[in-house]
Amino acid sequence: MADTNLQDYDEKTQNQTQESTIKEPIKEPVKQNEPNKKEIPTNSSDSKAHEMAKSQREISIAEFFEKNRHLLGFDNKRKALLTTIKEAVDNSLDACEEADILPEIIVEIHEVGNDKYRVIIEDNGPGIIKAQIPKIFAKLLYGSKFHKLKMQRGQQGIGISAAVMYAQLTTGKPAKIISKIHKDEPAHYYELKIDTATNKPDIVKDDMKEWYKDHGTRIEIDLEASYNKGNQSVDEYIRETAVINPHVTLIYQPPKGEQLMLVRATEQKPKQAQEIKPHPYGVELGMLIKMLNVTEAKTIKQFLKEDFSRVGDKAAEEILENSKLLSKTKTKNISRDMAEQLMEGIKKTKLMMPPTDCIVPLGEEMLEKGIKKEINAEFYTSVSRPPAVYRGNPFAIEVAIAYGGDQPSDKAINVMRFANRVPLLYQQGACATQESITQTNWKSYGINQTGSNMPTGPITVVIHIASVWVPFTSEAKEAIAHYPEIIKEMKLAIQEAGRNLAKYVKKKKRVKDELKKRSYIETYIPHIAEALRDLTECSATEEEIIKENLTELLEQQRGKVDSLDFDPTKNEEYDEDFAKIGREKDEEDEEDDQEENGEEK
Repeated sequence: MADTNLQDYDEKTQNQTQESTIKEPIKEPVKQNEPNKKEIPTNSSDSKAHEMAKSQREISIAEFFEKNRHLLGFDNKRKALLTTIKEAVDNSLDACEEADILPEIIVEIHEVGNDKYRVIIEDNGPGIIKAQIPKIFAKLLYGSKFHKLKMQRGQQGIGISAAVMYAQLTTGKPAKIISKIHKDEPAHYYELKIDTATNKPDIVKDDMKEWYKDHGTRIEIDLEASYNKGNQSVDEYIRETAVINPHVTLIYQPPKGEQLMLVRATEQKPKQAQEIKPHPYGVELGMLIKMLNVTEAKTIKQFLKEDFSRVGDKAAEEILENSKLLSKTKTKNISRDMAEQLMEGIKKTKLMMPPTDCIVPLGEEMLEKGIKKEINAEFYTSVSRPPAVYRGNPFAIEVAIAYGGDQPSDKAINVMRFANRVPLLYQQGACATQESITQTNWKSYGINQTGSNMPTGPITVVIHIASVWVPFTSEAKEAIAHYPEIIKEMKLAIQEAGRNLAKYVKKKKRVKDELKKRSYIETYIPHIAEALRDLTECSATEEEIIKENLTELLEQQRGKVDSLDFDPTKNEEYDEDFAKIGREKDEEDEEDDQEENGEEK
């Protein structure tokens, strides 16, 4: 097609040239003392380049994602519903925690037509000031979180505005937002769309309303979607959100079924993450040069101390000594080669790990408590790793394992993935968690595994990454990128939890073997007692005493053994109704899950 267009263009240009030659008057011959003037023919390559340049223009980020919405998690109707709710709930949780408010979030899904749903998310957060409402909900890449180095759910300022854009693309209806910042202030009401050509808010309606809440935000979106149950459903997301956020109360109204209230398990608010500066370890050369160009520090030593975390006076001197740079060197005089020297100096210097107050892991106790509420197992263990660094970004890995109980022993292990307390339900096969699990030798923990495949057994593995910047594989935030530092920490956490599991599995095997040996001996005790009665001609009562003495002697010699058989009533924290949320599937749900898992494998 391109060749045909060029040919037509050449023929058209040639005809225009011939016509202009006929119409133009005959020019006087060029005088000998004047330089020859060369005219550029209209069909030259320069002319084509100018013509092509006319069709080139800047692309709005909204236009780009309008055509590539699959990058944001809107590639099918089922995921579109989940992504919309996930982005809105994440924003609500971040806002409540930043304002030191115990979150109460209402999630409603109403079917309004054939594959058309109305999604309503309401929170009790601090609210949003009037001027910011259109920008937050109707402008992509607008937010306050991108430049902050601290643990938070949102990152790029894309999610909720992308949901508004998807809604207007599929239903043509604007998003309806109401927000209130104080009981004495009015509630501001907006109906918004996105002008994708300019990536600016298109305000359909701007008004004030009465609202019963003292403060909070409510968003209503009509979109084309599909509601299903199963492992990758909205129900599953709501359930896992309650597991990993025990301080949250969630009121959930699915389109099918009764309203569910998931009451918070604790009144204790999570500690607030503190914003930090980047850590020297892992900072790349280009980023270092950029930091040097924008720093307000005058000298290189001042730059190291003020623009990085964990670099004091002594550490800065050691870095500069290893870099062979003078401490009073002006930052504006640092060349690329000198910056490379500084990078080498950082690598040679032993520095403290980043401060832990920038990330807030859930903690071993709360992680284990959350998994006990959902899974009725016979053994639990959890591990929280100390913070590590990738590309200068601190992160911490937490792992919990639930073994045995009601879980199937003939299927691949169940994996639950979380990033900054947000469930990850899609693209497990593309996630760093998958690689860390398959690279672990589960056989050494008494679990079946073939090669580097997923192990099989009655196990659920929970992996949580808490980071100031989670490296997702795409803007949809469905899988964690395969950074070697992250995979290493995940494997170390899994191995530590695996060793605790191995102790239990081996103990259970020893008890089973011991009980088997005892059963052999106990089989012969009645026969021995009967033979002694015949030899000594004792009474039946004496025979029973002999049996009791032999049994007691067996206990003394072999020791007392407690049975490790699964007791379904032992776990008092297990909530059967809660565990069933999202698990009831119909045939269509099963096929969808199998298709997704097949793609990931």
